[in-house]
Amino acid sequence: MEPGNETQISEFLLLGLSKKIELQPLIFGLFLSMYLITVIGNLLIILAVSSDPHLHTPMYFFLSNLSFVDVCFTSTTIPKMLKNIQTENKVITYEGCITQIHFFMLFATLEIFLLTVMAYDRFVAICHPLHYTVIMNPRVCGLLALMSWMMSVLNSLLQSLMVLWLSFCTDLEIPHFFCEITQVVQLACSDTFLNNIVLYFATMLLGSVSLSGILYSYSKIASSIRRISSAQGKYKAFSSCASHLSVVSLFYCTALGVYLSSGTTHSSQSSATASVMYTVVTPMLNPFIYSLRNKDIRRGTLGRLLSRAPSMILQ
Repeated sequence: MEPGNETQISEFLLLGLSKKIELQPLIFGLFLSMYLITVIGNLLIILAVSSDPHLHTPMYFFLSNLSFVDVCFTSTTIPKMLKNIQTENKVITYEGCITQIHFFMLFATLEIFLLTVMAYDRFVAICHPLHYTVIMNPRVCGLLALMSWMMSVLNSLLQSLMVLWLSFCTDLEIPHFFCEITQVVQLACSDTFLNNIVLYFATMLLGSVSLSGILYSYSKIASSIRRISSAQGKYKAFSSCASHLSVVSLFYCTALGVYLSSGTTHSSQSSATASVMYTVVTPMLNPFIYSLRNKDIRRGTLGRLLSRAPSMILQ
């Protein structure tokens, strides 16, 4: 297997979501709006959690981490896409493509780990409420966040380094709006068997472990809620994890939908369009889900920030 830099590859072409010129202004406006909503919404969540002492709990610590990851996740792909549409230039450099692959894999893996850790947090809070502060102490929360980052960095480094060793042909058109790793690997002239094995093994391992952990946590949560005698107690217990359950359902359903649809349609263009759901739409909706379903955020600092926003703008 020859190293990729021996092929003198300097750039790829990102074909985007549509080749129709008349649709480019619409796509630009739509994605710019979604990106701004995503960044502003998630930054408000981070600001609300960091500035309100009542929100300095494990659940909101992981929520602020998730919001930070969502901002980085969308910032990895959308700004480059918007620049390409604005300049009418589809080129992305070889180095830029590898960098995009690395950070996309990093934040996608982090999203998976954080959703799993948040499920564990809800499991401890509902199933072991008397020991919650002892089990989920600041040191444990920090270690869980650190382990999530370390595992994500290792996975992204492995995947991006594997791509670096590939040799590429003259056809360098990527039918996507970002350097999606499977699309890039398909363009290689050299043997990609090892790349595919490592990619699918890591995806299946991370996905199955994460999903199994989430399903196990919520099965135990459901059993604990059923044992609560009062209806008010059941509602309070369920409402404490409803936001996280909504985000998990949205992320996994859209991600699985993308891969299932791409497997049945065999269309790279339709796969690129479907991937918008978990790469753009899900990070945009997360702040709304948590702010609308969570009274602590809705009535706390975030509510005061939103109420003061008009006066701050006038000043």
